Amino acid sequence: MRVKKAMLRDVGTRHSEFVNIVRSIRQSLLEVAGANADEFTTVPVQGSGTYAVEATVATAFSNIPGKVLILENGSYGKRIASICSKWGVETEIITFPETEMVDPSVVDSVLSLRENVIGVAMVHCETSTGVINPIGEVGEVVKRRLPDSTFFVDAMSSFGAIPLLMTNIDFMVSSANKCLQGVPGFSYVIAKKSKLNKLNGNCRSLVLDLAAQVDVLDNTGQFRFTPPTHAMLAFKEALTEFHEEGGVLGRSKRYSENASIIRCGMESMGFKTLLDHDLHPQSYIITSFYYPATSKFVFENFYEKLSRTGHVIYPGQVSTAKCFRIGTIGHLYPDDMQSLIDAIRNVCHDIEV
Repeated sequence: MRVKKAMLRDVGTRHSEFVNIVRSIRQSLLEVAGANADEFTTVPVQGSGTYAVEATVATAFSNIPGKVLILENGSYGKRIASICSKWGVETEIITFPETEMVDPSVVDSVLSLRENVIGVAMVHCETSTGVINPIGEVGEVVKRRLPDSTFFVDAMSSFGAIPLLMTNIDFMVSSANKCLQGVPGFSYVIAKKSKLNKLNGNCRSLVLDLAAQVDVLDNTGQFRFTPPTHAMLAFKEALTEFHEEGGVLGRSKRYSENASIIRCGMESMGFKTLLDHDLHPQSYIITSFYYPATSKFVFENFYEKLSRTGHVIYPGQVSTAKCFRIGTIGHLYPDDMQSLIDAIRNVCHDIEV
């Protein structure tokens, strides 16, 4: 509620108070990432997380000879590939099974045989399944094989809740409304200055140009175009709550407990998880469950009845199995998880599943 209340006032986009808020947010995000301000910078981007993904592709990869290797094991890896295609970026997609992590040894083998690779892109938390990919190990491989290449990580649904090291990452993107628990309205890129500074004038988009965006932010403290003031007021308060909870470790502890309650409760009703969570211990962001093996279970009916109880879940995004997903992040606590389990149990009884 504190985050929502923070939006109940107006602030001018050019006012010194807002300029200071933006400066504070940019610095705080570096601290959450454990990134040195001499080496990295934060570039806020108006729009959802996908805007930041496209801004990174448009700034770091378009207009540059060579190809980008995309490590894909789900819908959000495919989205990066789609964005690259729109921008005419040459890509090679290395596909892994949806229920498995990206394998660093495979990446190592592929990179040893490739030439003219300018970058590698991957998703940290593949939200279509819940798989957490080993970005640390992959980053080490990328920089050992191709020290001058650009390593780009989509950490949309993991940043702030799953520990990560920025050591080998050149561009990392996330969004205000995921694990840091702000509201939708803007996303951000944490970029290595040595990379970004070389990209002035490279982007063919006006609004998605990260180099131009950070140049104006650094020199004036202001956005080039109208920023989402209320979303940023909310995010400043969300960062305060984040630190009060104990930062990344505190948040991951609560999310892990949430996920454990959901999985235990669902398994007690006979639902089976898509992933073997003994093999995916960090997968506490979202959990995919198989549909029950009965014709009485119709997801649309199940979803509608559940939503009437005030509980909303996600449809599946797995291409090889019929699943639905339950997210366990956000301003949600163990009591909320138990409430959902009770509601699902009642709905299942109602539809005779």
